[in-house]
Amino acid sequence: MRIEAGDNGYLAWADNLLAGPIEVRLDVAGGAPPPSQPLLPARAGVAAAGSTLVARLQAPAGSEGWTRLRLRGVPGSSNARPRDVAYRLPLAQPQACIDQGFEGEYSHHDAENRYALDFAVPVGTPVLAARDGVVMQLQDGYRGHGLDRARDASRANYIRILHDDGSMAVYAHLAEAGVLAGVGQRVEAGQRIGLSGNTGYSTAPHLHFAVQVNRGMQLEAIPFRMPAAQAGTGAGAPAGAQATSSSSADGSTRSRHCDSLSSMPTERR
Repeated sequence: MRIEAGDNGYLAWADNLLAGPIEVRLDVAGGAPPPSQPLLPARAGVAAAGSTLVARLQAPAGSEGWTRLRLRGVPGSSNARPRDVAYRLPLAQPQACIDQGFEGEYSHHDAENRYALDFAVPVGTPVLAARDGVVMQLQDGYRGHGLDRARDASRANYIRILHDDGSMAVYAHLAEAGVLAGVGQRVEAGQRIGLSGNTGYSTAPHLHFAVQVNRGMQLEAIPFRMPAAQAGTGAGAPAGAQATSSSSADGSTRSRHCDSLSSMPTERR
């Protein structure tokens, strides 16, 4: 947020450092909001690498004191209209093991992750773009993992790719320095964009993949279609699936059930 002095008050600006649109909400952290145009809380969209005037804050003559403002931003445009397209597997191999699918009980139960897939792969596995797009946002400076959601959820390395219909794909838990594309770079489906890892809130090495849209200051995962391949689910595994487990480098284990991806509810609805 950027505050500039203006006629009879102040101008509150939002600057977007991402290579894709964001939506912001300006409010006060406590107490009564100051007179403003528009009234607070105020929302606005900000174009990629752009700036938007969110509100004009009035300072009546003779007034004293201060107001603590709070600006929150969410990636993506709330005007996105995702199309029904087929996503390719985000891995080079023709087969993959999925140990948590849509609405998985362990961590796929909130709006941002409800329709996500966790591919169980060793650290350093090449990650491919599942669809054409532009690298909008990335993080690749974290190492290590943990099971404290409040502490570790924000410490996962990831790459966010914006599609031409406004939807966004998130590839998460990448290795440290495991992002192989830069912000603003256009990538094609099948292009290598990263290396899988085990960072952030994670029990064992895997790739977390989700397609998200901004539903008005709220990221929501949406169902998607993906070609059938050998796969599996952890939570809610199909009846009769064979359970296996594997160990990560640090000795932690992750239970796995392998079955066909075609048996999973990966259709848009």
